[in-house]
Amino acid sequence: MNTTTTSLQTAAPARGWTIGLWIAQILLAAFFAFAAYMKLLMTPEQLVGMGLAWAQEYPLWFVRGIGLAELAGVLGILLPALTRIQPGLTPLAALGFTAIQVLAILFHFSRGEAAVTPFNFVVLAVAVFVFWGRTRKAPISAR
Repeated sequence: MNTTTTSLQTAAPARGWTIGLWIAQILLAAFFAFAAYMKLLMTPEQLVGMGLAWAQEYPLWFVRGIGLAELAGVLGILLPALTRIQPGLTPLAALGFTAIQVLAILFHFSRGEAAVTPFNFVVLAVAVFVFWGRTRKAPISAR
């Protein structure tokens, strides 16, 4: 076997991991951008109409604070990786999304809303995948 074949065989999985991680990052960014939009710009009454019954039961600053955390995560999951400036922030954003989802799952269970948690578990799995992938499998190097 020559060295060209060997380097192509080792480069292919890294490219596949990179593509998969970018897809996961974009999916996380889209989901959390929508969630942040809702929590930052909609009234509690509008949020209740969209299925977030808890939004009227908590102070507005709490709802907006969650929205700000989600927006910060959206910026952190994409911008450092795209610009390659401080790319170590990307896995930290994924870790933040992991924390948000764990807290959301616990919150929904505490309210007896277990039926809404399967989607939270999916988002949690994607966030953990990005964290693991960007720290272990295909980290992004700084400029």
